[in-house]
Amino acid sequence: MINLAYKDVTHSLSKFLITAIGVGMLLGIVMIMVGVYRGMIIDATVLVNDIDADIWVVQEDTLGPFAEASRLHEDFKYTLQATHGIDQTAALTFQSLQLPHASQKPVRVFAVGYDPLGKITPLNAERIIAGRVLQRDHYEMVVSRKTGFQLNEKIKLGRDIYSVVGITDKTVSSGGDPLVYISLKDAQELQFLYSNARIRSDRARGLKGVNPPMVNAIVATVKLGYSPEEIASEIKQWKHKSVYTNNQQKEILTKNLIEMASKQIGMFTVILLVVSIVIIAMIIYNMTMEKIKDISIMKLIGIPNNLIIKMIIQETVLLGILAFISGIIFSRVIYTKFPKNVVLETPDAAKLFIVILFASLFASLFGVKKVIKADPTSAIGG
Repeated sequence: MINLAYKDVTHSLSKFLITAIGVGMLLGIVMIMVGVYRGMIIDATVLVNDIDADIWVVQEDTLGPFAEASRLHEDFKYTLQATHGIDQTAALTFQSLQLPHASQKPVRVFAVGYDPLGKITPLNAERIIAGRVLQRDHYEMVVSRKTGFQLNEKIKLGRDIYSVVGITDKTVSSGGDPLVYISLKDAQELQFLYSNARIRSDRARGLKGVNPPMVNAIVATVKLGYSPEEIASEIKQWKHKSVYTNNQQKEILTKNLIEMASKQIGMFTVILLVVSIVIIAMIIYNMTMEKIKDISIMKLIGIPNNLIIKMIIQETVLLGILAFISGIIFSRVIYTKFPKNVVLETPDAAKLFIVILFASLFASLFGVKKVIKADPTSAIGG
């Protein structure tokens, strides 16, 4: 039996392929948008996963230290250390900085301050691709590869000059900024120490005294056999702090920080999908209209409607499949060019394929409708 769809597609193959590639680029952008969302989820939890603490203690009535500002006295870590069931504690600071770069504009980073000699470290040594981790309390920095800084490069920050001793890969904040790591003492000076002008101004106002060392969060691990949830509840009740387990902190990051962005991405993705479906429907409709006389002739010579309808459906599905393949290739080619992390996963592609398959079948109805209404007599004398 003659395959009408095959004959029709080969007759205008170049036009059919160009159309499929055009629709495929739209589908490629859909895949990229889904990949951006996946990347945001992964980026949001990179730092929390590397710290791998059981409990996060932050300022009372806040969602700190990432979703809201949080300040604690550093010495609270000793109080926390003495709490029943606590194994290890560590004080941490988090702040956004602009690092001056000699060959480009300043680089926005998210700086993590920690005790290099402490038991809990936010710097995963497995992410080091050059150099080493921090080993001193002052003037050393580990940077992400995305910052563009080189090993042993000098960076002026605040009043001091830091030396790059290590470079990491795939270390980003929840907002997508590259991470840098400095010692807790240096971080406290950058974030909490007043400038000389501020100190003189305070003295002129009669304000005296030195603020005690502050941090943004204190993290802890619990001893084997203890429940992080129960200990967190106890600390919250008796120490008057906001306390979150590791899973709760991840939930704050993924819901509170990127929820709005994920909704925007979702809406944009839906719009692109709808536009793709509409374009496929319009293309099939126009292709059907272009050969409506041929269809009338087919009907006149006795070719049944079901064969002609089958041709329209096959062409539409083929167009959807080719567009999907083009979209996958297009997304794979360009996704590395995006400044933020884009994660393309096979299950997402499979779901998109199913959506496009059903959308193509739906779009074919517009062509099928014209086939059913086509008048065989219109082919005579046309």
